[in-house]
Amino acid sequence: MKIVYIGSSEFSLRVLAAAAPRLRPDLVVTRAPAAKGRGRHVAPTPLAAGARELGLEVLEPARLADAAEQIAAAAPEAIVLCAYGGMVREPLLSRYEIVNIHPSLLPRWRGAAPIERAIMAGDAQTGVSLMRLVEELDAGPVCRVAAVTIEPDDDFGRLSARLADLAGALVAEALEGPRSYLGQDLAGVTYAEKLTTADRELDPSRPAAELERRVRALHPHVGARLPNGLGVLEARLASSPAGAGALVAQDGRLYYGATPGALELLRVQPPGKRVMDAAAYLRGHAL
Repeated sequence: MKIVYIGSSEFSLRVLAAAAPRLRPDLVVTRAPAAKGRGRHVAPTPLAAGARELGLEVLEPARLADAAEQIAAAAPEAIVLCAYGGMVREPLLSRYEIVNIHPSLLPRWRGAAPIERAIMAGDAQTGVSLMRLVEELDAGPVCRVAAVTIEPDDDFGRLSARLADLAGALVAEALEGPRSYLGQDLAGVTYAEKLTTADRELDPSRPAAELERRVRALHPHVGARLPNGLGVLEARLASSPAGAGALVAQDGRLYYGATPGALELLRVQPPGKRVMDAAAYLRGHAL
């Protein structure tokens, strides 16, 4: 089956790798190289670099519409879309069957940050949905769904890796056979809003259990932090006399008070410095 694969992120690359060798695109389309990081060095997307290593033809247009002729020349029987990070517009929507890989159990968590929002909400499970792309955000009919349990120690990195591997197998299976699409149940729609700076802050007026989930949901790609700017990479629920918002050292351990409860901070990162465990932080910082 002739396939065009469109994506950009590490997640989309892992999905592609997991689908191989059952799914080998005739063409990979990704976003143009962009300046990244503090040094603002121009770099290709993770998908571009990884697809070239797999020996695939890669296009990096400034706009997806600019690749319309090359996509048409590839004569795809279907297009697979995964974490592209840009809008897909007409005439592509009408011209091709576009199978969109979305890491949630649609209609729950439509939108930009479904993995993070599922962890933050304390969902017991999440999964992967394959839907046909339509103009409305993540509203298309679904042809395949597979669920996974969200484990108590899952952070974004671990959960997204499992979902990408699952998605690779699921989309390869879907493209090998007939696909029957079913409309989403509108009663169950929720939205995974794009992450903001406010999402990073560990607000001491919130319960400790909520803050612990936030730390996991934002690790390792975004990172949570205290109001004083201290980054928190790993934490666990703890019993501590620390009052709400207080940062307390006790028996060589570091605690942060919430409402109710407290977190034990296990790995932290002071602004502009390296990641360290709590003991190392306490040796260099008086509370």
